[in-house]
Amino acid sequence: MQLPPKVTPRAFARLAEIGAGDQGQALRVAVEGGGCSGFQYEIKLDQPAQDDLILEGEGQKVVVDAVSLPFLAGATIDFSEELIGARFIIDNPNASSSCGCGTSFSM
Repeated sequence: MQLPPKVTPRAFARLAEIGAGDQGQALRVAVEGGGCSGFQYEIKLDQPAQDDLILEGEGQKVVVDAVSLPFLAGATIDFSEELIGARFIIDNPNASSSCGCGTSFSM
């Protein structure tokens, strides 16, 4: 059995800060083909779907669709604020390499 992805308290706090749950929205984390390394993350606010894995904390939800789930097994979804900007980031132990943008990876 694969480990589900984890969401840090900082990521849930950021979702609460922007009022995602109050608007009935969840943070969707998906994996798509493409990007400079073969796969890329799609991260957006969206409605939960019936077959999604729903991760909940602080009244907020992060959802992952069934197709993306194997690519995100054991990954950590976090939020980072740095001088270059603030963004949700994914630490994925399944990625063999990633590019400088942090949204594209290979397996």
